[in-house]
Amino acid sequence: MRPDTPAENVDHTAEAARLERTAGLYPEDAEALLIQAAAHLELSGDRPAATTLYDRLLSSQAGLENPYLVRALKASNLWEYGHEAEARAIIDGIRAASPRDPAPWVIVAESLEAHDELEAAQETFTEGARLLLTDVEEPPYSTHPLLFGRHRVRRMLGVAHDEWDTVADLLHSSPVSLDELHDPKRVWSLGSDNPAELAAEISRLRAELGTYREALSRPFPVAVLHWPAGELTELVEAYPALAAEYPSHEEHLATIEGSLRELAASGTPNLGIVTGTVPSYEAFAASEMASPGEAELLPQYATTLAARGRAVEWPPQRGASCWCGSGRVYEGCHGA
Repeated sequence: MRPDTPAENVDHTAEAARLERTAGLYPEDAEALLIQAAAHLELSGDRPAATTLYDRLLSSQAGLENPYLVRALKASNLWEYGHEAEARAIIDGIRAASPRDPAPWVIVAESLEAHDELEAAQETFTEGARLLLTDVEEPPYSTHPLLFGRHRVRRMLGVAHDEWDTVADLLHSSPVSLDELHDPKRVWSLGSDNPAELAAEISRLRAELGTYREALSRPFPVAVLHWPAGELTELVEAYPALAAEYPSHEEHLATIEGSLRELAASGTPNLGIVTGTVPSYEAFAASEMASPGEAELLPQYATTLAARGRAVEWPPQRGASCWCGSGRVYEGCHGA
């Protein structure tokens, strides 16, 4: 979750510096930490410094987990301080690349929307929805902002509802409908002297605040721990007691998929996978003053990784690579 606390309540510059220092201590979390730091710099008004952080991430020798997310954030930031041409070029590149993560689509579409490019925003929201939600029975939680943003822009354009707008209405759980919240003729409290209109606007704002709080309080996923082949070999060689937990890498991967399918069948929501590394696990064990060879520590490690934002959604988006790292699409690998 990117910060949005007003600058008068937080020293965003100091917080960005703290996050940069923390990223140096925990390189495995550097991407998420530096994205947060860049957000604080944006809120402090130092947008050029935020761009420098985004460039630092994009030029990193280590591969990024979410390169299109970083590019989208950079484009949005650039446009805010006058670099429109460069921002548009990045946005065009993201749309052409068709990322399988909804977040970059939402960010670039909202950037277009914020600069009154409503037709382009609608096209971008629609491209993302078409890519990620075609033939999907239940839109994953991460795609809800894509549908809600598309609904909002289409209401401002005055176009008729379509099938995805109806889905957005059904997904929206607030007592105030999306049509009312996204009404382009909506009367804002500061512009009205009518008590009835003021009361109605207060109810809308409360509904929006409730939705925002629900998103903030959404628990991190129920996460299953995944070890890549090399890491698992190193782990079991260093701590033979864990061999009983992991007889083979193939069985480990099959157990992960099977466990997640059982959880999904039982109605457990918000499932995810976290990928472990031996150095990270050893550091966690040291922080808990426990031995890495204790199998009881593994679920705690998975929970900690999920709480730090390391979980990836399961099942992956349609057409996305399988979580196991094979390079094949999920539907042709463990999703078969």
